[in-house]
Amino acid sequence: MIKMKSEKICEAEGLLKMLSGKWKPQIFRLALDGPVRFNSLLRQIKGSNKQSIAVALKELEEQELLEKKVVKLKPLHIEYNLSEKGKSLIAVFRQLENLS
Repeated sequence: MIKMKSEKICEAEGLLKMLSGKWKPQIFRLALDGPVRFNSLLRQIKGSNKQSIAVALKELEEQELLEKKVVKLKPLHIEYNLSEKGKSLIAVFRQLENLS
Protein backbone atom coordinates (compact mmCIF):
# COMPACT_ATOMS: atom_id res chain seq x y z
CA MET A 1 0.00 0.00 0.00
CA ILE A 2 1.38 3.39 -0.99
CA LYS A 3 1.15 6.12 1.61
CA MET A 4 1.07 9.73 0.53
CA LYS A 5 1.85 12.69 2.69
CA SER A 6 -1.23 14.81 3.25
CA GLU A 7 0.59 17.84 1.83
CA LYS A 8 1.43 16.00 -1.39
CA ILE A 9 -1.43 16.01 -3.84
CA CYS A 10 -1.78 13.96 -6.99
CA GLU A 11 -1.22 16.33 -9.90
CA ALA A 12 -4.13 14.84 -11.84
CA GLU A 13 -6.49 15.45 -8.93
CA GLY A 14 -6.54 19.19 -9.57
CA LEU A 15 -7.39 18.66 -13.22
CA LEU A 16 -10.17 16.21 -12.44
CA LYS A 17 -11.63 18.61 -9.86
CA MET A 18 -11.73 21.39 -12.47
CA LEU A 19 -13.95 19.32 -14.72
CA SER A 20 -16.04 17.66 -12.03
CA GLY A 21 -19.31 18.96 -10.73
CA LYS A 22 -22.82 19.29 -11.94
CA TRP A 23 -22.93 20.20 -15.64
CA LYS A 24 -19.28 21.32 -15.94
CA PRO A 25 -18.21 18.45 -18.23
CA GLN A 26 -21.27 19.01 -20.43
CA ILE A 27 -20.64 22.77 -20.64
CA PHE A 28 -16.96 22.20 -21.44
CA ARG A 29 -17.93 19.67 -24.13
CA LEU A 30 -20.37 22.11 -25.75
CA ALA A 31 -17.77 24.90 -25.63
CA LEU A 32 -15.43 22.72 -27.70
CA ASP A 33 -17.69 23.44 -30.69
CA GLY A 34 -17.59 27.22 -30.24
CA PRO A 35 -19.10 29.99 -28.11
CA VAL A 36 -21.93 28.99 -25.77
CA ARG A 37 -24.69 31.16 -24.32
CA PHE A 38 -26.60 30.77 -21.06
CA ASN A 39 -30.07 30.11 -22.51
CA SER A 40 -28.62 27.79 -25.13
CA LEU A 41 -27.02 25.72 -22.37
CA LEU A 42 -30.34 25.53 -20.52
CA ARG A 43 -31.99 24.15 -23.66
CA GLN A 44 -29.20 21.73 -24.55
CA ILE A 45 -28.50 20.25 -21.11
CA LYS A 46 -31.57 18.28 -20.11
CA GLY A 47 -32.41 18.43 -16.41
CA SER A 48 -30.40 21.59 -15.80
CA ASN A 49 -31.75 24.76 -14.23
CA LYS A 50 -30.70 28.42 -14.14
CA GLN A 51 -29.01 28.17 -10.74
CA SER A 52 -26.89 25.11 -11.53
CA ILE A 53 -25.80 26.43 -14.95
CA ALA A 54 -24.91 29.82 -13.44
CA VAL A 55 -22.81 28.18 -10.71
CA ALA A 56 -21.03 25.89 -13.19
CA LEU A 57 -20.26 28.78 -15.57
CA LYS A 58 -18.92 30.88 -12.71
CA GLU A 59 -16.67 28.05 -11.51
CA LEU A 60 -15.35 27.36 -15.02
CA GLU A 61 -14.65 31.07 -15.41
CA GLU A 62 -12.90 31.26 -12.01
CA GLN A 63 -10.79 28.24 -12.97
CA GLU A 64 -9.88 30.14 -16.15
CA LEU A 65 -11.22 27.39 -18.42
CA LEU A 66 -13.88 29.67 -19.93
CA GLU A 67 -13.80 33.37 -20.77
CA LYS A 68 -16.91 35.51 -20.50
CA LYS A 69 -17.41 37.98 -23.34
CA VAL A 70 -20.11 40.66 -23.35
CA VAL A 71 -21.01 40.95 -27.03
CA LYS A 72 -23.81 43.49 -26.65
CA LEU A 73 -25.28 45.39 -23.70
CA LYS A 74 -28.80 46.02 -25.01
CA PRO A 75 -30.20 43.49 -25.26
CA LEU A 76 -27.64 41.73 -23.11
CA HIS A 77 -25.70 39.16 -25.14
CA ILE A 78 -22.98 37.20 -23.34
CA GLU A 79 -20.92 34.37 -24.78
CA TYR A 80 -18.55 31.96 -23.09
CA ASN A 81 -15.51 30.70 -24.98
CA LEU A 82 -12.73 28.30 -24.08
CA SER A 83 -9.75 30.21 -22.74
CA GLU A 84 -6.18 29.32 -23.68
CA LYS A 85 -6.04 27.18 -20.54
CA GLY A 86 -9.29 25.49 -21.55
CA LYS A 87 -8.00 24.86 -25.07
CA SER A 88 -4.89 23.25 -23.60
CA LEU A 89 -7.15 20.63 -21.95
CA ILE A 90 -8.99 19.59 -25.13
CA ALA A 91 -6.74 16.59 -25.82
CA VAL A 92 -7.02 15.39 -22.21
CA PHE A 93 -10.80 15.85 -22.25
CA ARG A 94 -11.10 13.88 -25.51
CA GLN A 95 -9.04 11.05 -24.01
CA LEU A 96 -11.36 10.94 -21.00
CA GLU A 97 -14.35 10.81 -23.36
CA ASN A 98 -12.78 7.90 -25.26
CA LEU A 99 -12.26 5.94 -22.03
CA SER A 100 -15.92 6.04 -21.07
